[in-house]
Amino acid sequence: MYLPAHFTESRADEMHRLIAAHPFGILVTRSTDGLDADHLPFAFDAAAGRHGVLTSHVARANPVWEKCRDGDAVLVIFRGPEAYISPNWYPSKHETHRQVPTWNYQVVHAHGTLHIHHDEKFLRGIVGRLTRTHEERTGEEHPWRMADAPHDYMAAMLATIVGLEIRITRLEGKSKLGQNKETRDRENVARILRERGDADLAIAMTRSLAADK
Repeated sequence: MYLPAHFTESRADEMHRLIAAHPFGILVTRSTDGLDADHLPFAFDAAAGRHGVLTSHVARANPVWEKCRDGDAVLVIFRGPEAYISPNWYPSKHETHRQVPTWNYQVVHAHGTLHIHHDEKFLRGIVGRLTRTHEERTGEEHPWRMADAPHDYMAAMLATIVGLEIRITRLEGKSKLGQNKETRDRENVARILRERGDADLAIAMTRSLAADK
């Protein structure tokens, strides 16, 4: 990933926050067939290992776990908030006309090694963690639990999936939030984004502005 110094996101806590807020990642793998990408929900344990551990699962019918060897290097991409930025949103544009369109965004690349799990204990653990996290986000009065399903049915469902563990070796973050623009331009873009419903990106830009002051 191209990382100009002013857009580099080096704060571990911010990268962890982005992963937690946008857990549906893209797992990029390489095999003898070339590059492949799988779109998966991940659970993230920041305290595990040196840089944290990601866990997920795929259908047993998905060939990714057979094409990749245990320990292979992989990449998981987590996309945060993003939006197109019009030059018209910069006050300076109306004075000098020296602005062009761009795209503001946040993204995290998690580099690591892939490890395959078939044991039921691991599978129950990852399904349980993902379920608890995302059922809470639904706001359901009675969140769904694995125990709600008959034991034999749940066992049969678990038998159709394979567990994935990515032991992170390096995190790369990028927060392209207009840091190369004038303060008044950044403030106005954040205001317009908020008005247009892109609140997450507006908040990120406002935090970035505060950090630079």
